[in-house]
Amino acid sequence: MPTYRDEAIVLRTHKLGEADRIITLLCRDHGKVRAVARGVRRTSSRFGGRLEPFSHVDVQLAVGRSLDVVAQAESLHHYGDALVGDYTLYTSGETMLETADRLMVVEKEPSRRQYLLLQGALRVLGRGTSDGSRPASMILGSYLLRALAIAGYAPVLDSCARCGLRGPHEWFAPAAGGMVCNSCRPPGSTRPGPECWALLSALVCGDWPATRGVGEDVERRTAGLVSAFATWHMDHGLRSLRMIPGD
Repeated sequence: MPTYRDEAIVLRTHKLGEADRIITLLCRDHGKVRAVARGVRRTSSRFGGRLEPFSHVDVQLAVGRSLDVVAQAESLHHYGDALVGDYTLYTSGETMLETADRLMVVEKEPSRRQYLLLQGALRVLGRGTSDGSRPASMILGSYLLRALAIAGYAPVLDSCARCGLRGPHEWFAPAAGGMVCNSCRPPGSTRPGPECWALLSALVCGDWPATRGVGEDVERRTAGLVSAFATWHMDHGLRSLRMIPGD
């Protein structure tokens, strides 16, 4: 049985039979992979807690007929350790994992950009809130916007998403794709205001210095815009996103 090796982040797991689990991985070079971990639920398992959500692992996989099989797994890091104990941080991390899983529609289609983005976002989420300069809502918002952009759903923030008229314009419409002019704005459009527009642009680019000094009200309203945009483009929405306080 041919094997291959990769670094991966565990996105989710679910039980299979009496002692096995199906592990969904986002791999650096092989994209999303679903694999069976044999006997992982037994106390004597060699893998045990290495294959839990948020785990960063060096994994060897054997190619199977329908699902691959985990042959070996070495723990590199567990991003969840820094999130446990803080409900907002943990649910924000869960939302990142769910987003990566949902956006990677085709299994084994490589997307190193999505892998590196998720890895970086989880790392920053775990350590970037200690000084208060990177609130969890901003880290999550930046991740969501950039992950959607990689998947082909980049928000339009400098012109009308419908007619292309150069901006800036006042209105934001998730269903239209972002900024819209007064003539094109659909029902339900919102008027974010200059500070929210600036923060949205900074989050898309990952321009963290530009996010310093942003007021809580602007942060909250911008998080709502990002949530609405992500929910619209993720079909049925994100279950984890609804669990975050304030969303």
